[in-house]
Amino acid sequence: MTGTGGRYVAFLSRVIQRQAELIAHWVSLGFVHGVMNTDNVTISGETIDYGPCAFIDSYDPNVVFSSIDRNGRYALGNQPNIGAWNLARLAETMLDLFNPDDTDDAIAQATLLIEGFQAIYEQQWLKRMRAKLGLLQPKPEDRALIEDLLSILHEGHVDYTQLMRALSGVASGDVRVAQGMFADPAQFDRWVKMYHDRLEQEDVIDTALMDAQNPIYIPRNHLVEAALTLAEQGDMTGFDDLLDRVIQPFKPVSGAEKYAGPAPEGFGDYVTFCGT
Repeated sequence: MTGTGGRYVAFLSRVIQRQAELIAHWVSLGFVHGVMNTDNVTISGETIDYGPCAFIDSYDPNVVFSSIDRNGRYALGNQPNIGAWNLARLAETMLDLFNPDDTDDAIAQATLLIEGFQAIYEQQWLKRMRAKLGLLQPKPEDRALIEDLLSILHEGHVDYTQLMRALSGVASGDVRVAQGMFADPAQFDRWVKMYHDRLEQEDVIDTALMDAQNPIYIPRNHLVEAALTLAEQGDMTGFDDLLDRVIQPFKPVSGAEKYAGPAPEGFGDYVTFCGT
């Protein structure tokens, strides 16, 4: 490659890496960016435009929150795809920088980088999910084990954050808390056996590390709404209390149980709006 094109290719490569890391982090925590269009994506790999975003309660890769997202464009499970789409739009604007003398070569370079996004994302997602399950030594079967768990959570309408936090107990041999989240735990019990078999391949089971990856407290939608309602009345205590919990999401606090649970029955589907 001649000229300065290489520095711009390197720049885009780094942006792709940062975006893959960010989206993998989102998805591993059950965070849905409600309107991840190109003007809400940063080259620094930081989250902006919090208006229509939300965290999931029960696990569902198809969940959407934004009132304008009627086709699931920004659904939880589609975030890596839309991330790649956004990066492709950035790459299109940089073609002349890659190689101003050969458009075909510039397109080929950009295409190669964009097509590599999915592999980078999957690597980052697996890294985070392995840590959440306490799997420190990567094995080829890990992806299937993780996807099997997510499928069981989806089918059982189980709270994602609570179940992932309970996995440190499961890893230690106490399945009662996690088991109690299922109306019918038979499928989960089957998975636990495979999980324990996989853990036997680890040199050490570090439950403290697992707990450091799996938050107790997230800004759950019903708590956010309750805090907003109070704030509109001039009372900031709901906001302050919620903020105290989510800035230290991994540390259990006595008496803060209401901040760790899903929305009460009857809360309904949550809808967020741009500009809020």
